[in-house]
Amino acid sequence: MTGPAAGAPAPAELGALAADLAREAGDLAKRRRTEGVSLAATKSTLADIVTEADREVEQLIRDRLRQERPADGFLGEESGAERGQSGLTWVVDPIDGTVNYAYGIPAYSVSIAVVEGEPEPERWQGVAAAVCAPGLGELFTGARGEGAWHDGIRLAVTTETPAGALLGTGFGYDPATHDGDLAMVRRVMPIARDLRRMGSAAIDLAYVAAGRLDGFFERGLNPWDFAAGAILVQEAGGAVSRLELDAQRPMVVAGGPSVHGRLREIISGDDSRM
Repeated sequence: MTGPAAGAPAPAELGALAADLAREAGDLAKRRRTEGVSLAATKSTLADIVTEADREVEQLIRDRLRQERPADGFLGEESGAERGQSGLTWVVDPIDGTVNYAYGIPAYSVSIAVVEGEPEPERWQGVAAAVCAPGLGELFTGARGEGAWHDGIRLAVTTETPAGALLGTGFGYDPATHDGDLAMVRRVMPIARDLRRMGSAAIDLAYVAAGRLDGFFERGLNPWDFAAGAILVQEAGGAVSRLELDAQRPMVVAGGPSVHGRLREIISGDDSRM
């Protein structure tokens, strides 16, 4: 895939479109939740619920993008990948946190990123992002070189954690993975003030960008789970890494520079400073 053609829109323009799409999709998701969630199927286990709302929200986003950006590619949780000709790809999780959504817990989000380059996390460069949490009434946005924002306030990751780092994480739905996830929690707790497990990686990453969390780590995330949140963190002055790429469940690590570095050391097995 070639890079974006001459005359491609500025990151801020793409960020504005991502924000509009996320708001509209978030309104639809919230409305469908109020009307009553229709459970459609299950994914890896019974706990990982796919709802009709997931599919409807993703279709809304795809339809809008076909109108606004017909030459762009698309990578979505529910409808898969479609290559474009522009060098840009939209990476979409229509409802991140579907279990929260199904249970009526408001910590769910619509996550939309636009990236350039090959539609693979190690080969793309983030351009713009929006994470809308309609149940919480929040929208986080970011664009390359323009920063990350919430309610007109520019976001910045935390840089000092004298009382220890407040960390976010998540666990896989497969019970066979729980022992390993809990073992990793035990390894990082010496640097932690406390731990939060909210059920939406996109919200967790937005919170890192906003300084509400100092860091984040989770195994087994898909590209649409972290694409938008990673852009927010980076535009807020933080860092995001994917580790153990050859493993069945690679690790995503994010945070301010210091916390990100310590998490990388711990996860990579260099615990000498603990």
